[in-house]
Amino acid sequence: MAGTGVSLKRDAGIIGLLYFSLGGIIGSGWLFGAMYAAQQAGPWSVISWLIGGAVVLLLALVYAEIATMLPRSGALIHISHIGHGELVGRIWSWILFLSSVVTPPIEVMAILTYASVNWPASWPFLLNPHTHMLTDVGFIAATIVLALVVAINFFAIKLVLWINNAATWWKLLVPAATIAILMIFSFHPGNLTLKLGSVDPAGMLTAVSTAGIIFSFLGFRLAINLGGETRNPGKYIPIAVIGSVLVSTIIYVGLQFAFLLALRPSDVAHGWAALNFVGMAGPLAAIAIIVGAFWWAWVLYFDAIVSPLGTALIYSTNTSRLGMAMAEMGSAPKPLERLNRSGVPWIALVATFVIGAVFFFPFPSWQKLVGYVSSITVLSYGIGPVVLLILRRSLPGAERPFRLKAARWIAPAAFIASNWIIFWAGFPTNNFMFILLAVLFGLYILWFFLVQRRSVSELGWRHAWWVFPYFAGMWLLSRFGPTSMEGHGLIPLGWDMLLIAIFSLVIMYAAVRSALPASGSRAYLERVQAVVLPEEIEEGP
Repeated sequence: MAGTGVSLKRDAGIIGLLYFSLGGIIGSGWLFGAMYAAQQAGPWSVISWLIGGAVVLLLALVYAEIATMLPRSGALIHISHIGHGELVGRIWSWILFLSSVVTPPIEVMAILTYASVNWPASWPFLLNPHTHMLTDVGFIAATIVLALVVAINFFAIKLVLWINNAATWWKLLVPAATIAILMIFSFHPGNLTLKLGSVDPAGMLTAVSTAGIIFSFLGFRLAINLGGETRNPGKYIPIAVIGSVLVSTIIYVGLQFAFLLALRPSDVAHGWAALNFVGMAGPLAAIAIIVGAFWWAWVLYFDAIVSPLGTALIYSTNTSRLGMAMAEMGSAPKPLERLNRSGVPWIALVATFVIGAVFFFPFPSWQKLVGYVSSITVLSYGIGPVVLLILRRSLPGAERPFRLKAARWIAPAAFIASNWIIFWAGFPTNNFMFILLAVLFGLYILWFFLVQRRSVSELGWRHAWWVFPYFAGMWLLSRFGPTSMEGHGLIPLGWDMLLIAIFSLVIMYAAVRSALPASGSRAYLERVQAVVLPEEIEEGP
C-alpha cells in the first residue's frame, strides 16, 4: 500500500472480530449506565435498554450487508462515499472520525474518575473534588495513559486482537457475575413498582440517548472496520456485528434488572430521580459494598481499569483505520495511508493520539464526553440505511455475501429509529453537534474554493443537497420539541415521534433520489475493491 510493499495483515478470525466488537461495547458504559437509566426511567429503564438494543440491532443488520460488499479496513468511510460521492462522503467522514476519536479519551476519563473518587486508595489530585473536572495534573496523567494505549497499536493487529481477546473474557465474566452476586445478596422485587408513578414517561425514551445506553452499544460496528484484515468477511462480519449486539443486550438488561432489585427501598423513597446512596460516583461497586459483597467491590474497582482500557485500545485501532480510509478516499492527507513494517497505519495512529488528547480540554469530564460522542455517533449511523437502499436499486446484481431480507422495510425503520435517538438526546446536545458540523462545512468550503480553486460544478451539490435540510430539520424539531427533552415545548410528546418518522421518510426518499447514477456507485465500488490483500498470510485468532 502507498508504494511501501507492506499490506494489512489478515489476522482477524471470527472470534477475534466478535470479541473486537464486544470489547468496544463493554467499556466504561456498563459501570455507570444502570444508575443513570434508573434515575431517568425507574423500573422502565429495563425497557429503555431493550429499545436501545433493538435500534442498534436494526442498524447492525443494515451494516452487515453493506460491510460485506466492502470488505476493507475503514469500511465505514468507504460506505459514506459510495452512495452520493465526494461531498457527502467527506461530511460523513468527519462525523465518523469525530465520533470515534473521542472514545479513547472517554475511557481514559473513566479510569481517572475511579482513581480519583472511588478507589480505596484514591488519587484526589487528578480531578477537582467539586466539579469532577481534570486538574492540571489530571490532564498530564490522561495524556500519558492515552499515549500508552495508542503506543500498543503500533504493533501488529494480531497482538492487539490477542490482548483484546484476553480482556474480553474478563469483561464478559465480570458483568455476568455482578448480576448474580447482586441478586443473591440483595433482592427487593417491590422496587419494580415502587414510586413507578413518579417517573415521567418521556424518561424511558430520553434515557436511551442520555443515560449512556446508546453509548454502551456503540462498539458494535468495530468489526466492520477490520474487514480488510480477515480472510472471510462475508461470513465473519455479520456474525461479529449481530452477535455482539445480542450478547451485550442480554448482559445490559440483566445488569439493569439486578441493579433495580439490589437497591434498598429507602434509596428511592423520594422517587427515582432523587435516587441516592453512598458512593454513587461508582454505583456498582458502591452497591456491592452496601449489600455486603465487599470482596466483589474490589473486583469492580479493578475492572474500572480493565474494561475502559480494553475499549480505549480497540477504539484507537478503529480510529486509525478510519483515518487511513479517509486518506484513501481523498478526505484526509495521503500520509495517513502509510503503514509500518507490522502493517499498521502509524501516521493515522499519531493523528488519533493528538486529536484525542485535544478533546480533554473542552470536555474535561466523563459525562461531557459521553454526551458529545453519543449524539454524533448515532448521526453517523444514518447514512447506512440510505446507502443500503441506493445499492439495492443501482447495483442489484452486485455480489452480496450477506443479503438482508426485508431490506425495504428494515432500512427505513433503522433510519427512523436512529433519528429518534438523536432527537431524544435533547436540544443542547443537538445544538452543539449541528453547530460544530456547520463550522466544519464552512471551513471545507473555504478550502475547496480558495485553496484548491475548484469550480462549483465540482462540489457535488446535486447529490448532497438533501443533507442540509436533514440537519436543519432535526435541529428545528429538537429546538421546538418537548420540554422534557429541553426543547421549547411547542411539539408535545407523542406527536414529536410521529413528526420525526414522517420527516425521516421524506429525507430518505430525497437522499435515494439524489444518489449517484449506477455507473458512479459502481466506479466507487470497484475503486474500493481494487486493492487485493495477500492470501498467503495465515488467519489468526
